[in-house]
Amino acid sequence: MAYAALRSLVQILHQTLNRDHQYLILYEKQQIESLVEKLSSLQEALENYSKNTTLHLERIRDASYIAEDIIESYITDRILSQSASHEDWILATNINPIRFDLIVNWIFGSSKPASSSPSTLRFDDFMAIKERLLRESSELDIVSMVGTGGIGKTTLAKQVYHDPYIVHHFQTRAWATVSHDCNVQEILLSLLNSMEELTSEMDEMTSELLEKRLYMNLEYGRYLIVLDDVRDTKFWDDVKQLFPNGMNGSRIMMTTRLENVAGYANSCTPHRMRFLSDRESWILFCEKVFGKYCCPLNLKEIGKKIVQHCQGLPLAIVLIGGLLSKATRTEHYWEYVAENVSLVTTSIDEQCSKILSFSYKHLPSHLKWCFLYMGIFPENYNIHVSKLVKLWVAEGIVKPVGSKSLEDVAEEYFLDLVERNLILIHEKRSNGKIKTCRIHDLVRDLCVGEAEKENFFHVTNRSLHGIQEGNSMLRVSIHRNTKSHDDKVLSSPQVWSLLNFDREVPLPVPKKSNKKLSFLFLFQKRQNTLLRVFHQQGRLEFPNEVAEWVDLRYLDCISIHIPSSISKLQNLQTIILRRDMRPLYLSLDIWKMPQLRHVLLEYVILPDPSSVGTEGDKSFLVLENLQTLSLLMNFRCTEEVIKRIPNIKKLGIHLKDKEVGPEYYCLNNLVHLRKLESLKCINFGFSFLMNLIFPTSLKKFTFVGGRLSWEDMSIVGSLPNLQVLKLRRTAFFYREWITNAGEFLQLKYLLLEGIALGRWRVDCTHFPNLESLVLEDCDDFAQIPDEIIEIPTLRSIELNGCCGSVLTSAMYIQMKHRRSGGDGPQVLIANSRNRIEKLRRRMFNWLHDPFLF
Repeated sequence: MAYAALRSLVQILHQTLNRDHQYLILYEKQQIESLVEKLSSLQEALENYSKNTTLHLERIRDASYIAEDIIESYITDRILSQSASHEDWILATNINPIRFDLIVNWIFGSSKPASSSPSTLRFDDFMAIKERLLRESSELDIVSMVGTGGIGKTTLAKQVYHDPYIVHHFQTRAWATVSHDCNVQEILLSLLNSMEELTSEMDEMTSELLEKRLYMNLEYGRYLIVLDDVRDTKFWDDVKQLFPNGMNGSRIMMTTRLENVAGYANSCTPHRMRFLSDRESWILFCEKVFGKYCCPLNLKEIGKKIVQHCQGLPLAIVLIGGLLSKATRTEHYWEYVAENVSLVTTSIDEQCSKILSFSYKHLPSHLKWCFLYMGIFPENYNIHVSKLVKLWVAEGIVKPVGSKSLEDVAEEYFLDLVERNLILIHEKRSNGKIKTCRIHDLVRDLCVGEAEKENFFHVTNRSLHGIQEGNSMLRVSIHRNTKSHDDKVLSSPQVWSLLNFDREVPLPVPKKSNKKLSFLFLFQKRQNTLLRVFHQQGRLEFPNEVAEWVDLRYLDCISIHIPSSISKLQNLQTIILRRDMRPLYLSLDIWKMPQLRHVLLEYVILPDPSSVGTEGDKSFLVLENLQTLSLLMNFRCTEEVIKRIPNIKKLGIHLKDKEVGPEYYCLNNLVHLRKLESLKCINFGFSFLMNLIFPTSLKKFTFVGGRLSWEDMSIVGSLPNLQVLKLRRTAFFYREWITNAGEFLQLKYLLLEGIALGRWRVDCTHFPNLESLVLEDCDDFAQIPDEIIEIPTLRSIELNGCCGSVLTSAMYIQMKHRRSGGDGPQVLIANSRNRIEKLRRRMFNWLHDPFLF
């Protein structure tokens, strides 16, 4: 079947060349000829096929079918458009060319499984949306996607949003996810945050000031705004005035479940998301269950029966696929699954809920509580994985496993849930780990419902009256607008965890004269001592009674001070304090808190335990559990301090005092932190790398400010385990960087921000494992060396606000690889605005000039 499908595709290509050639441009003709040549070679290989070969026949067959459909649909659309002039086709190709590079990757990328990316599934939807965004109209247009929950609207929107050509075409892009009850201010903050324009001061701004800030960013240049999951027409009335019509081709992309919402926002016909076909559903199912492997023959029939029950709904398919990927692969168990998810309901929503419930019930017991805990966060909330792990540990739902730390075990739990497709990856870190995540709103509904049944937690939204007095509420999560019901005072001594995600509710201001504050019961005398977890989104003034929270393990809030009595919290594991830049002096008593694991405070001064002499020394402890300590101002790495934090993994220091030299800070003692993996240093005073020895365990190094020589980089380059290097706003003595062989052997991620560099002399062997190169705000940077693109592991080059020479060299790299048909690095350009416009025509010429290379 693979051979027949391939032969059919070759015939279609020949037909396109011979009969439909007038609907192609020169570049596409060359691509077809090249593709035919490659496919002919593959046909010969299939003719000599034997069972010992590693060809993935099913993938070749499916990819051939998809490629055939796409090519025919392109030609049909072009015939019907009645636009056959060469000039029009040049413009059309600049906007929406036939992606022969993707077709080659599908068929010849045998090491990669069929993917749920737009290259294999939903390619027609992907191209339809992309075409609407890129059409010639200069008016501000709204492009809407309509479909039921779980059909893949957000996934498709993200694929379009991050498409390289979309990134190039729109100078500004911003994304906001719309929850049930979000307001205009939250949308403004989300948009500014996605544009990386959000600052801490903006949290306190009025909506009017935020509107002006957004307008300033959208007024000039072409922009793309995504409003994900819009629920009603009133929301559109509230926000439509935020987006200026500059008559420059800007677009708003909206996803919604409701046809009337899409029609209300735009007179154009919305794009209706279709369900997956049987073939697409099977491809997605096999990817989620088997990865790069094929489905065993004995499971194929029953597997297709399971897929049929999902009715082409992607969410249902990935959930059941996640379950089966972790389960025993026997016919008996698969039959059991098929019977339990059989189609006995009449609606898609009911069937999806049934599959969700089945997936939850078959989770291992140690994962169930962790999964349910995801529902404690508000809808569409970006959950920071590092905080989630700390919360799980503090809540006591992570069990010790051998010699592993509780955080390592919690991360394993988290990755297990990701692999089961119950948690969605939202953003990754520079080291490849997951930074933020989300859950689908249908999954969250299940979490909240099951948690309240089990009395695991209670979510309150707008009103407290749904909570019966005297109930045992172990965990309470406040989401929005509870301040309008602040006359509700409950009396339950059973609260363990309180998480307030509403910035407008200043929970703990427990003045005795005020008896009407929401949840004041938590802070009444003798009723607050059971509190284990406290998270406050808004600003907090610490009550004096903080010392009575003797069970407190996790504290996360915004405050301008910490009372000295906090040292009495002997069970405290994590303290996260967000505040202004004024220095905060900690008490020496911090060295008497044995359970501390993570201390994340902004601009804090840590006292030296040796300053009180040997007599006071005896009461201070070695903080064996402490793993994170940041951000410490003028931190002195004395031997006394270092020996009390032997297991530190993450350290952040700010060396601000310019009156002293590097010897004062005793930085050479850092070498004794043998478990240190991440070091961030902010330094605006002096060069401190010279003759400094780092611990060999270091994997991530961030250096901000200061003055260095490029020779100092050899010290960093010699670190055997360094994977991430970030240099921000650092002034170098010379404008030439010459890297040497044997340096940066394990480096995967390199970021240079605000660096002035006249010449970068490098060989492709100097960064043998580099995967990502990021340049930000490099206004005085010569160009990206040609040798960089020869690094075989390099996947992406990201440019943000860089000068023309950098953009030119990046575009040259991109076009060179496109011409050669190779799998070179992806080039992403953002926030370059006018610079992009000046280079766009040059890029177009590179694309279409056959004599350039």
